[in-house]
Amino acid sequence: MSSTSREADLGADRSGPSKITPLPARAAANAPAPQAHGIARNPGMTLDLGFMESMRSVNRSALERRVASLTKRRSIKADNQAAWLLRAVACMDLTTLNSNDTDERVRRLCAKAVNPFRRDIVEGLGITGEKIRPAAVCVYHPFVATAVDALRGSGIHVAAVSTAFPHGLTPLSTRLQEIEASVSDGADEIDVVIPRGLVFAAKWQELYNEIVSMRAACGEAHLKVILGTGDLATLRNVMLASMVAMMAGADFIKTSTGKESVNATLPVGLAMVRAIRAYFEETGYLIGFKPAGGISTAKASLDWLVLMKEELGRRWLEPDLFRFGASSLLTDIERQLEHHLTGHYSANHRHAMA
Repeated sequence: MSSTSREADLGADRSGPSKITPLPARAAANAPAPQAHGIARNPGMTLDLGFMESMRSVNRSALERRVASLTKRRSIKADNQAAWLLRAVACMDLTTLNSNDTDERVRRLCAKAVNPFRRDIVEGLGITGEKIRPAAVCVYHPFVATAVDALRGSGIHVAAVSTAFPHGLTPLSTRLQEIEASVSDGADEIDVVIPRGLVFAAKWQELYNEIVSMRAACGEAHLKVILGTGDLATLRNVMLASMVAMMAGADFIKTSTGKESVNATLPVGLAMVRAIRAYFEETGYLIGFKPAGGISTAKASLDWLVLMKEELGRRWLEPDLFRFGASSLLTDIERQLEHHLTGHYSANHRHAMA
């Protein structure tokens, strides 16, 4: 299906001619990062198999070359590096998804989210009063109410992993009830997982219908759809699953649960952000992206930020459109910021998480 015919079809479904919104203008470099959900939500669209067919061809070698060039061409040093690392913190979903999680552990993690840096680092960087904090704290459903209470008034979102995380293999009705329970407890972001078998079997309509139901169960809470890219085997599967999720109304598409043997990788991320760009060009709606799993170093966070800046532009460096799913990343960023100030690296235990 050609781009022209797809635009005509899209316009026929709306009250007026199809209109593609131009990319947002570049924001000032020192623009504050919004903490609220501040963009028009993606309403989804009818499952368009023709549009999906146009996205099937994925050149892995070309993506890998592009990723290699991105990470080698950019060298971010000194004050610029510190500023980029602070932006990484502002785009972070601070996460604890362990079998030994407790209410007290979650409360300590929330306290870290509210005050992510030691006072001497804040004063040394001259950011006193800036309130640079992670965008959200991400927990299992039993700890949603605890996190909501601990973060009340901070502006930090509470995200819940739902739908039988990390495999998504319970009945759909059970998964929807879990979403509704998390929203009822106060979660305003829901991270759901898809059954990967629907992708392998190319059951696109069934996958679409499930995500539409999940979106409806979320209500006003934002929906992040986890693809489990390490399980999907091919970049083509990643691309097609990304398109189905966005057509079904996802606010974010997310790489991984962090529990797969292979989690977020830059070539997979590049395929997904190009799907986001194609969807934007088709519909005018901005979709967020969340790499998760294995992103534990400040250097890795810079690589992801460069990828977003180069491929989607400055607007996708705000927390309403970009998140890191991370548990130990904040520790390394804090160590790097201390090194920037003192010239010395400190031990991890001096930057406790929870």
